[in-house]
Amino acid sequence: MPRESVIRRGLRRWANHERDEARELRRTNQEQGVTAICDTPRRQRVVVQGTLRTVTLRPRGGVPALEAELYDGSGVLTLIWLGRRRISGIYPGRFIKAEGRIGGQSRMPVMFNPRYELRA
Repeated sequence: MPRESVIRRGLRRWANHERDEARELRRTNQEQGVTAICDTPRRQRVVVQGTLRTVTLRPRGGVPALEAELYDGSGVLTLIWLGRRRISGIYPGRFIKAEGRIGGQSRMPVMFNPRYELRA
């Protein structure tokens, strides 16, 4: 029987970790009564929470804009703070709770200038 390669074993471990993280995030959100990203209605105020995957500076129309990708185990939401180059405490891997109105931008849900709370 052929042995499993080191790369394949590492990929399998990574996939299992991702699946476990997603399951834990969904469970936490259900317990706290927070809306899952996959269930967020457009143009309505919602509260979501999850882990920031990426944080980048992307100017929009000559104005600085801090853009972060929020993942909650069910989907991804882009958070955009207009006029900001950085926000203390906002970095990849951070768990946050965000509140605001969901809009759409090329099928991706987007929340502009959300209120947020840094979570432990």
